[in-house]
Amino acid sequence: MSGALDPALTALLSDPRLALRRPPPGVSLDQYRAAANGFMARAPLLKVHSSVDHLLDTPDGTLRVRLIRPTSAPDLRAILFVHGGGFILGSLDTHEAMARALALSANAVVVAVDYRLAPEHPYPAALKDAASVLNWLKASGHTLTLDPSRIAIAGDSAGAQIAAALVSDGRNRSAVRHLALLYPLLDPTRASLSSQVLSEGYMLTGEFIDWAWQAYTDDPSDPLVSLLGAPLEGFPPTSIVTAEFDPLRDEGEAFADRLRGAGVLVEQRCMMGMIHGFAGLPHIVPAAATEALDWVGQRIGAALAA
Repeated sequence: MSGALDPALTALLSDPRLALRRPPPGVSLDQYRAAANGFMARAPLLKVHSSVDHLLDTPDGTLRVRLIRPTSAPDLRAILFVHGGGFILGSLDTHEAMARALALSANAVVVAVDYRLAPEHPYPAALKDAASVLNWLKASGHTLTLDPSRIAIAGDSAGAQIAAALVSDGRNRSAVRHLALLYPLLDPTRASLSSQVLSEGYMLTGEFIDWAWQAYTDDPSDPLVSLLGAPLEGFPPTSIVTAEFDPLRDEGEAFADRLRGAGVLVEQRCMMGMIHGFAGLPHIVPAAATEALDWVGQRIGAALAA
């Protein structure tokens, strides 16, 4: 690391209550989720043409899906968006600000999936939910005034893991024009240097990462779970954002290197002075959040327009 933590984040991190850890004794998972989700949902919402929820019947139950349209134009391209939260937290509301920013910068309809959460619904529930929405888009995009031949997939943190796993499943690769990952969670072993030296003091802790993986799966060797060892040939062009003071930084950069080694067109940017989740904090670090989401959105938009 060569930079310094952004001063706005230094002030934020001075409150130890914001460190992500396992719920303390006496705090239920519902209470923990309500507090964490409330914090993540504070970001201001950019104005879009519409944000409308749909209910999608799947073999595993009914899913809520949110379509965020930047304009009223028909036949826009689509971005399937998978929110983060360690597989345990997060919702359509916590990430609507991010989804709206991507819709506007990519000029595409963001289709956000309210997937089932762990530990109540461990792997592969979230992945199956995301796959159901992708199949819905491919089959029914025209009825939604979308172009089903131009689909990208994006996600942040654990949502980025689900997004990458969805593409890693070879049945889906041909349908995806671009993959965008913001500070992806990819390595259940936490073997990287950044995961060790940044595991305390930067909001996302090693304790929470361990809990997230344990809640999500009891088989970290599954090739759709531990993606740093997955075969990557045939992946679509990919954009990856990492953050300098994020314990997940090195695994995101290692994934970019492996994609390049597999012949995939990939661009990766490390945002200096930033922590994990910064793109969801435009009210705290507006310039960095805007820069990252604009960069990702513009790359998605260009790929979908090609």
